[in-house]
Amino acid sequence: MAVGSGRAGGTPPTSLDQAQRTADDAAGWVEQNWSVWLTNGLRIILILVIAVVLRSLIRRAITKLIARMNRTVEAVDHTALGGLLVNAERRRQRSEAIGSVLRSVASFVIMGTAALTVLSVLKINLAPLLASAGVAGVAIGFGARNLVTDFLSGVFMILEDQYGVGDEIDAGVAKGTVVEVGLRVTKLRGANGAIWYVRNGEVKRIGNLSQGWSQAEVDVTLRYDEDLERAREVIAAVGEEMAKSAPWDEKLWESVEVMGLDSLALESVVVRIQAKTAPGEAAAVERELRWRIKGALDAAGIRLGSVQPAQADQSTSVDPMANVAAPSALGNPSSPQSLATAPIPPGPTLSK
Repeated sequence: MAVGSGRAGGTPPTSLDQAQRTADDAAGWVEQNWSVWLTNGLRIILILVIAVVLRSLIRRAITKLIARMNRTVEAVDHTALGGLLVNAERRRQRSEAIGSVLRSVASFVIMGTAALTVLSVLKINLAPLLASAGVAGVAIGFGARNLVTDFLSGVFMILEDQYGVGDEIDAGVAKGTVVEVGLRVTKLRGANGAIWYVRNGEVKRIGNLSQGWSQAEVDVTLRYDEDLERAREVIAAVGEEMAKSAPWDEKLWESVEVMGLDSLALESVVVRIQAKTAPGEAAAVERELRWRIKGALDAAGIRLGSVQPAQADQSTSVDPMANVAAPSALGNPSSPQSLATAPIPPGPTLSK
């Protein structure tokens, strides 16, 4: 009985009692921290909502700004003012590229800031994370430095409006008309129709032949004995007539000028003609000027080219003694000079 009473008085705790205590401890811990969890959860939700709404508003504002710029360009594209501005396609691609960059930068900044703020709310130490991100950024920068260079070059090229769609440019590695402008690659169409893909980071210099205005230059070679004043009048009349005819009246921005003699030679002289033209129209104006000047000079009897040297008169200039050889002492076989040069006759053959 003593043993039975001892067991009854000292019964160890059962698993049900342990579960009860664990539940009580968990309930107390939840009761102590639920307010912190609720506060942090609401703060995280508020941060994410603000970030998403702010990102959406900024992207929509950038899109509306780009669309307004495109509508303005399309409105003036077919007017007199539009002829002095860059074409609509060039402005559209430039504005779209700028808008894409701005939207990407805005999204990266806003969502990155929101992510860091959420981590700080969760009491996560950001120092190791930022250090690891810095190391990863350096590694990616070294590995993709060409891609980063192309992208940054494209951004600055677009912001500075160095060239656009429709421009004829000389990029060093390729020359042609710009077909498409991107942040990483610029597409050119060469003179033979080939498409060139030029990485923006490889372009060290740009020669834009379509910005502002172009200059046509034509050199006319005349015979040195022609009347230069008459030739000037004929060429000037050709320029005036061309400036009044379509479509050259729009392509010629100033009158055709006869600059004077560019070079002198014994047989010919070179007259230089210049004209300021619309961007990219210099080559067409030069070809038309040559065509018209050739016809006008032929009609006026002014000869092109150089004077050929006069051929000598064979009947009076040929010397009858030109083919007669000069007298020589070797012509007489009995002269001492001839005897000295005569071969020595062979001697008698000795026999055994």
